Amino acid sequence: MSSSTPWPPSRRRPDVDRMAGVGVSPGVGAGPAHLLVGEIPEPPADARHDGDAAAETARAVVALERVAADLEARGVQAGGTAEDVLEAQAMMARDPELVEGVSALVGGGMAASRAVYQAFQKYRDMLASAGGYLAERVADLDDIRDRVVALLTGVPMPGVPVDAAVPYVLIARDLAPADTAVLSRDLVAAFVTEEGGPTSHTAILARAMGVPAVVACAGATAITSGTPVLVDGTSGIVRLMPSDEEVAEARDAAAARQAALSAVTGPGRTSDGHPVPLLANVGGPGDLPAALANGAEGVGLYRTEFLFLDRAAPPSAAEQVEAYRAVLAAFPGGRVVVRTLDAGADKPLAFLPPPGHEPNPALGERGLRMFRVHQEVMAAQLGALAVAAAGTEAKLQVMAPMVATRAEAEWFVRACRSAGLPEAGIMIEIPAAALRAADLAGAVDFFSIGTNDLAQYTFAADRQLSGLTELQDPWQPALLDLIHGAAVAASAQGKGCGVCGEAAADPVLACVLVGLGVTSLSMASPALPAVRAALARHSLDQCVLAAVDARGAPSAEIARAAARAHLPGLADLAL
Repeated sequence: MSSSTPWPPSRRRPDVDRMAGVGVSPGVGAGPAHLLVGEIPEPPADARHDGDAAAETARAVVALERVAADLEARGVQAGGTAEDVLEAQAMMARDPELVEGVSALVGGGMAASRAVYQAFQKYRDMLASAGGYLAERVADLDDIRDRVVALLTGVPMPGVPVDAAVPYVLIARDLAPADTAVLSRDLVAAFVTEEGGPTSHTAILARAMGVPAVVACAGATAITSGTPVLVDGTSGIVRLMPSDEEVAEARDAAAARQAALSAVTGPGRTSDGHPVPLLANVGGPGDLPAALANGAEGVGLYRTEFLFLDRAAPPSAAEQVEAYRAVLAAFPGGRVVVRTLDAGADKPLAFLPPPGHEPNPALGERGLRMFRVHQEVMAAQLGALAVAAAGTEAKLQVMAPMVATRAEAEWFVRACRSAGLPEAGIMIEIPAAALRAADLAGAVDFFSIGTNDLAQYTFAADRQLSGLTELQDPWQPALLDLIHGAAVAASAQGKGCGVCGEAAADPVLACVLVGLGVTSLSMASPALPAVRAALARHSLDQCVLAAVDARGAPSAEIARAAARAHLPGLADLAL
């Protein structure tokens, strides 16, 4: 945010001037609050049309298509991950079953606006009851529904300001991708939402934009529009009506940190020269510009499910080859780690239905387990990866998600070798795999630790539930123990062990991870400079001491403080 942004004179502070949520995109943003209500009035339940069902159905179909086309256009304008997200939303609006449902309701005499509302409600209830990732998609459905209803009833379209006199802090119950995708860093200072989690679309897009964001901030929508707000996307603290001195202090700290970060360039390494490759997490070719701009040395997590989500059939071999080759070509001589399709549970695919009813999908057929049921899909993906890698200079590594046993790991490695892929690894995200890492290391070429799911399964705490944030904290000593065990087991057999979960994006924890024995770190691209700078200010010995004391702590909070005591260079970065 520009330092010239005017702030109103000091006022009497409200009873609550400090709120806390979960910081999901680092940085500091300040500006007047813009409260996004965005709710379109529900059409009356008894709304009827004039008797011409065909004309009323046509109105509904046209409105659905207009919204789908607008979402696509917004996606093209935004580019990157946002384009993938908005394309998925457009496909929802064009879903043939949805159109059939609307047509049936209109045929029974219901007005188009009410028919659309009611047809969406069916899918909304299904997603909400599923929990996890699917529950977070409810906001996407609501956004599409409200846009269509607005067109049919003639009320203003929901959304955010397209221009403003000064950058503002956008506050909402939740944010739809169509809203966040068209915003620029010059227009919005920060996001604050009452709902959402670290993997919600708000968090993903905020990180991609480099905009500070706080989610799961209880009471945020009670903030009055126009109220000055200061947001810390790292700590999750939201301050209302900050003084001029607080704003200036936060800006000065941010400027000092940026200057310190900009001074460190080149490959990731500690102050005594220990190499730590710093890689980017990407969802497709659209994420490459940010990765390259922030100095990524390669890709540590290519989430290939972005190619498969919201499709009635898998992408063709040619489409897959094109998407994989674009990322490989961007890092000649670098490493590109591709995670095979992570389907099932909170990421269901229409063409890969589970074998039966799953009372707890998170513990059912997902990841590699799904691949073993639908081996033709895995064979097609591995074959496309082999073709994409041919003729490129990047080092392709392929890994499987949700591996629990050595037998599963061996099966996946054999499949990769048969497809002509020389380097096959696995995700360590199930406690059983971490505990038996010594066994698994002998079967694969490398490990990559997914701290998000590893924490979720270790503490039996759904990572989407804001009420369980404490148990999802990657500083939990028990989680650090599992990471250390996996890293040591890999090292003993000469294998690499990276981290590609959100923990790697924390510059303080990044030092601890290196001290635990982790050999590479992969994260959202905007986090790379801070991690690079933090490592450059500390020796490997300091990182090891920080890791030892963090593991010995009785809680996440004490672990964090114990580690910082060994990392004095953090002060220079205002971390």
